[in-house]
Amino acid sequence: MLLSRALTHRSASAEHNERLEFLGDAVLQTAVSALLYERFAGSDEGDLTRVRAHLVREDSLHRLALSLGLPEVLSLSEGEARGGGALRPSILADALEALIGATFLDGGFEASRTVVAGLFGETLATTEVDNWSKDAKTELQEWLQARKLSVPAYRIVATRGQAHAQTFDVECGVAALGLIEKGEGRSRRTAEQEAARRMLAVLKSSDRPGGPLQD
Repeated sequence: MLLSRALTHRSASAEHNERLEFLGDAVLQTAVSALLYERFAGSDEGDLTRVRAHLVREDSLHRLALSLGLPEVLSLSEGEARGGGALRPSILADALEALIGATFLDGGFEASRTVVAGLFGETLATTEVDNWSKDAKTELQEWLQARKLSVPAYRIVATRGQAHAQTFDVECGVAALGLIEKGEGRSRRTAEQEAARRMLAVLKSSDRPGGPLQD
């Protein structure tokens, strides 16, 4: 019953997976935190928080859900299925979290921790904290705030492709400097990160001695 509900999208039934997803999100955060605490004994809170954010973000969960074959077993309404819902990153990430929540209810925290360790174990075993730098949006915001400049603004300028395989075009603007950079990606978040990375590259280059920001 728990497995069936975890794999049921709200479009398919009133007995859907959103409550399990809510629970699974909290269990996932706790389980990953415990694994990171053990794996990186010498790292501080900031480092551990940064690595955890990378591991549990939608893009990462989406890839794991695909590797488990969740698109083939999700229950969706006909309309959602026709629109490519079985491949939508947000739907797949939520379903994976719902499965973790179901595992917690069925077998307790140790059972769900074992599942999470199986999902993320290889990544944790082959990486170091230094490999997980701050994401571009965070780094850009901190760069601007350190110079007492307002935070950047992000705007979707175009959306291309069918619903299940869309590409987003996003602009990142820093009004105080009159700068705009563009990025694209399969999700709005990915496109924003790409735009932020490009903006950072421009700003860091310009911030060197002799650059426009130094004149």
